[in-house]
Amino acid sequence: MPAKSKAQQKAAGAALAAKRGDAKVSDLKGASRSMEKSMSEKELEDLASTKRKGKPEHADDPS
Repeated sequence: MPAKSKAQQKAAGAALAAKRGDAKVSDLKGASRSMEKSMSEKELEDLASTKRKGKPEHADDPS
């Protein structure tokens, strides 16, 4: 499942880093914290690897 926005892709990347032990889980906030708890490493990889080109900054942005 590809990320729908740049923000979602960035949050998935932060959650993936924490899940792999490259970052502290305690440093996560908001969406990335809940993603780390509720998603598998594979799901986070899929979201984080989405290309950013052409994506809006946030999913509800009309641009």
